[in-house]
Amino acid sequence: MSRISVRGFAVASATAVTTVGAVVGVASGSTPAADDNNFEATAADTTLLADIPAGQQAQVQTASLTQQADAQASAADAAAKKSAEEAARIQAAKDAKTKKQAAEAKLEQERQAKKAKEAERASRSEMRSTATFAQQSSYTVAQVQAIARQIVPADQFQCFSNIVNHESTWNYRASNPSSGAYGLVQALPGSKMSSAGADWQTNPATQIKWGLSYMDGRYGSPCGAWSFWQANHWY
Repeated sequence: MSRISVRGFAVASATAVTTVGAVVGVASGSTPAADDNNFEATAADTTLLADIPAGQQAQVQTASLTQQADAQASAADAAAKKSAEEAARIQAAKDAKTKKQAAEAKLEQERQAKKAKEAERASRSEMRSTATFAQQSSYTVAQVQAIARQIVPADQFQCFSNIVNHESTWNYRASNPSSGAYGLVQALPGSKMSSAGADWQTNPATQIKWGLSYMDGRYGSPCGAWSFWQANHWY
C-alpha cells in the first residue's frame, strides 16, 4: 500500500477511535453534559472508517500497479533502444570491415592484373628485341613499315607511325645537322640507339626497337608518347 493510502487510513482510524471514545465517555458519565453537543457536532462532521468506500483500497492498489507497469514499460523501452543501438553499432562495424576487405581485395586484384600485364608486355618486348631481321644494304619505306609492324604492338602501331611520320617520314637515315638527331625516331644524339644494337645507323629494326623501348619507358606506350607529341610537338 502506498504512503498516501496508509496515511488516509490512519487518519480515518484515528477519527473513528476518537468518536468511539467519546461515545463510551458519555455512556459512563465521565464526560460533562455540555460536551454532548460538541460530540454530536464532531460526530456529524467526522468521516468514520466505516464510511470510507470499500473499493478505495483496490483503487489505490490499482494505481500503484499502473505506476509500476509504466515504470517497467519505460525501462523495457530504454533497454530495447539500447539493445537496438548496440546491434546497429555492431552491424555498422561489420559492414565497414566487409567494405574494407572488399576494397583491399579489389586493389590486390588490380595490382596483380597490372603486374601480369607488365610481365606480358616485358615478355613481348623481350621477344621483339631478340627478333632478327635479315640485314639489307637499303630499305624502302614499305619494308621499314613492315618491320615496324612486326615489332610494335598492333594497338600501338598507328601512334608509333604518327611520330615517325613527323620525325623522319620513315627515313631510317634521316639526320638533323643542327641538333644531331638521327634515324626513324630522331634519337638525340643518334648514338643512344647503340644500346639496341651496334648497327643502329643502318638497320631500321634496331632503330625501331630502341624507339619502342624509349616510348614505353618514358611515356608508357607509343600512344602516350604521341599524346605528348601532339601537345608539345616533340617527345
